[in-house]
Amino acid sequence: MRAVLEARRKAAVVRVEELEAELERVQADLADAEEVLRHRVIGLEQYLEALAEEEAPAMAIGGPSRRKPVGPRRAVPHRENAAGVEDLSLDYQTVMAAAAEAGNDGLGARRAAVVLGWDSASASRVEGARARLKRLVERGWLVETKPGRFTLPAEQRADEAVRPGGDS
Repeated sequence: MRAVLEARRKAAVVRVEELEAELERVQADLADAEEVLRHRVIGLEQYLEALAEEEAPAMAIGGPSRRKPVGPRRAVPHRENAAGVEDLSLDYQTVMAAAAEAGNDGLGARRAAVVLGWDSASASRVEGARARLKRLVERGWLVETKPGRFTLPAEQRADEAVRPGGDS
């Protein structure tokens, strides 16, 4: 009887080791797939932005463009070239308002996805929100105080403190 129980224990140990190895392989494959997805989401965002920026100079030089817009305009103007937050698209205005509400704690990508009405459990949606936050940092609208935490620049936070119920 003891030999039978010992054989079963050994078989169970082998099965656990096999499953752990398979789990490590699946987790590595998942991480690779998430990375590819993140790159694709960011690439799509950059492509749409480039298309929108390509349209802007043509309209300024030769009047209205005869071509239809390819997709939603997602161009984010540089902070110094904009009159205010109202120059941003509605999605970016929503993100900016959420960053103002977050205060010094900062806004994370998962919270930004929720604010945008996206599924925060979806890695692609969270990465899309992160790409938008990073774009706002590149253009001077936000700063990344800690990795993954985005806040308004210090001078803008000071303005918000002076203007209760500010127009953010």
